[in-house]
Amino acid sequence: MLNLKIDDSTRLIGKIRLGNNVYIAQGSILRSINDSITLGNSSWILENSVLIGTPEHPLKVGGKTIFGHKSIVIGAEVGDLCEIGNGVIFLPGSKIGNMCIFGEGTIIPEGCVIPDESVVVGRPGKTIRKLTQEDKNMISRMRGNDISLSTYIEHIIHNEAKESEKMGKLYEYGAKYPIVSESAFIYDSAEITGDVTIGHHSLIASGVKIIGNSHGPVRIGDNVQILENSVLHLLPDNELIIEDNVTIGPGCIIHGTTIGSNTIVESGSIVCDYSKLGKNTLVKSGSLVKQRSVFDDNQIIEGFPAQSIGENTKIQNRPPWALA
Repeated sequence: MLNLKIDDSTRLIGKIRLGNNVYIAQGSILRSINDSITLGNSSWILENSVLIGTPEHPLKVGGKTIFGHKSIVIGAEVGDLCEIGNGVIFLPGSKIGNMCIFGEGTIIPEGCVIPDESVVVGRPGKTIRKLTQEDKNMISRMRGNDISLSTYIEHIIHNEAKESEKMGKLYEYGAKYPIVSESAFIYDSAEITGDVTIGHHSLIASGVKIIGNSHGPVRIGDNVQILENSVLHLLPDNELIIEDNVTIGPGCIIHGTTIGSNTIVESGSIVCDYSKLGKNTLVKSGSLVKQRSVFDDNQIIEGFPAQSIGENTKIQNRPPWALA
């Protein structure tokens, strides 16, 4: 008999294959594009994590692997019995062996291969040693001293988001109420408060929080995507302006900035108040754009804090992990 524990506040979108005894905690979101997510038996996804699979890079997770709070996994393959710290980011095409341990906040780059029984830390992640017997004992203890792997038992969930579904919540703040274009779509678990304007054909994904309270206005242009579990806010006497055709990846924090048109901010990035990103900018995953930073058009920026690492010579297409 299948035994799944999926919290009511989670959102499972697309065709997702779940093994027996999978646990998905509050606020976590799994989005499968064309049948591209498989979780093994007894794996756990803890609070406010985001897992996305794509046809180019399906997301596959082995048995008894545990993802910490606010993990972001996009198109990775992760083995059995892995212990993954809070805030870890796996990027498309990365391949993780069995029984690996990841320190909190680690970023695994695109296409990176991590062998079995590795301890990995850093941004980008680096293997610092092989597992010790003490590490293996910890992995076993965290699983009730049972690291045996049972035969995979599959349960398929298929839940496509549709235009007819309930839209997200809009809240008044003072005399201000969000203004949302009729052609925009707000996923049901998104919440938008106060002085916020959202333009034509924009998409606000599951778990997103956009707060336009007494601090200042939030202006979101046309054909913008704000992806899962991102938060938009700002400091007093400021404004947050997102121009047309921008993509904000999952798990980002965007605070009181101006983001030029056709920019992509990849997963888990933080953009701070009074900063400015030019048009057609690419912000790499996990970057921190400091307060009052200014970047010209067509820049590739990365780091903690972020710096320009090159010029973006082509007009960007929306990435494959974005919403259709």
